[in-house]
Amino acid sequence: MLSASEFSYEDRYGKSSRKSWVIPAIFFAVLGVVWIIWAGLFHSVPEVRPTLYSFSITGEKEISLHYGIDRKDPSADVICTLIAYDIDKNVIGQIDDLFSAGQQRIQRTTAIPTRTSPVSAAVSRCRIK
Repeated sequence: MLSASEFSYEDRYGKSSRKSWVIPAIFFAVLGVVWIIWAGLFHSVPEVRPTLYSFSITGEKEISLHYGIDRKDPSADVICTLIAYDIDKNVIGQIDDLFSAGQQRIQRTTAIPTRTSPVSAAVSRCRIK
């Protein structure tokens, strides 16, 4: 019977190079860091950035939303989707508001008609037309 000192894993499974994973690991680490930096810089400045300033209930079935946009390209038309909510956070009104080409920064107050009594409003999203 073999003693523990005579048993060797290298004899049984063959000798392996423990450094064979270092080069691929360094490559993928560098690639991952470069991708994270690129993604952070690319997505940090969107094409259109909406800003909600305020909203006020202007009627039994209407809410007014004061907001603005900041766009990279002033020559592009922008469509913003505005939504109104009721007390249970259900969407009770939605409109698309068009900003024609012109200024880079624009503020606007827009009324959103609703089905029932509104409680709050928000800018859902803004996109280039």
